[in-house]
Amino acid sequence: MIYLDYAATTPMSNEALEAYQHVARNYYGNSSSLHDTGTTASDLLETCRGELARIISGKKEGIYFTSGGSEANFLAIRSLLKGCGHKGKHIITTATEHASIHSLCKSLEKEGYEVTWLPVDSNGIIALSQLKAALRKDTCLVSIHHANSETGILQPLEAIGGLLKEKNIHFHSDCVQTFGKIPIDVEKLHLTSISISSHKIYGPKGVGALFINPKASWKSVYEGASHEKGMRPGTVDVPGIASFLTAAQQMESSMQDLKEKYETMRIHFLRLIQQSWLPIVVEGENVQGLPHILGLRLPGIEGQHVMLECNRKGIAISTGSACQMGSQSPSRTMIATGKTPDEAREFVRLSFGKQTTIRDLELAVEALKEIIEERIKRSG
Repeated sequence: MIYLDYAATTPMSNEALEAYQHVARNYYGNSSSLHDTGTTASDLLETCRGELARIISGKKEGIYFTSGGSEANFLAIRSLLKGCGHKGKHIITTATEHASIHSLCKSLEKEGYEVTWLPVDSNGIIALSQLKAALRKDTCLVSIHHANSETGILQPLEAIGGLLKEKNIHFHSDCVQTFGKIPIDVEKLHLTSISISSHKIYGPKGVGALFINPKASWKSVYEGASHEKGMRPGTVDVPGIASFLTAAQQMESSMQDLKEKYETMRIHFLRLIQQSWLPIVVEGENVQGLPHILGLRLPGIEGQHVMLECNRKGIAISTGSACQMGSQSPSRTMIATGKTPDEAREFVRLSFGKQTTIRDLELAVEALKEIIEERIKRSG
């Protein structure tokens, strides 16, 4: 199977696996226990916390380990809202957020919060002027992702953060797709909180992290929680966290090389499409985005059909974010960018990874060509 769904998840690296095994064998104590075995595990946990903070240029005190990106999004937004309840109940976000944030904001609306859903342009990017116009005295939090999980398109976080810092408004960003792929500096981007995940960067599943600026006021969602400074309950997974950090350090050291590799692969893939005269639409082709994520539409062919046919041909792609699949509804991102429901259902996502080769991409283009030709024959 040719795997082109790295934006959904990645295989664990050998180094991350080795780190997990080593720590599970030698640092098995509960990090909250006061005996020496527990203290040894706690010391390692704090080392991981500090190193992860360094990678995002944040304070160690602001790192909280979670079960993944979705939980980190939930805890960040809920905890910050509980901590700033006096300010108001107005939230700003976009319709193109990850399912975990989209569904949370829908729930918050039912709880009495007012949510402004910022529009995006045809590429999925917000306009700063529209954000500025949406701000109110009772705006307590803005949540805008760093990169869209379906198209890889980047939002102008630094400009957004600068605007919100002036207004003293909390700024959360889902950085799950960007962490380890491009530099993230929470101070430079003026971010109050971010969410990141291990399994997107060749680490274990079920591990993630949340950063909240230590200067920000927050209150735990869980009354009486004793782990992660009261952020959440449950014994901390020290082996998983050490494995996560190992994967993060690897990604940091190879970030530029991988970026260049993916840019070369992307150019080659797009050139192959052009040379084959394939009627394929590339979403956000001319704006800044993550080079390893390609959002495509094959006009007149449903994305689910394309995905299943590719699977039959031994190629794994997706119809969008794995966290919102299974409903047959069209892509929210595509709808938000102005596509009709039928056009939105045409969407598929290809995403490269460390193991992807040029030959993999050539075979993927051949598969897409065959799918288009088969559809033309049937309709002709």
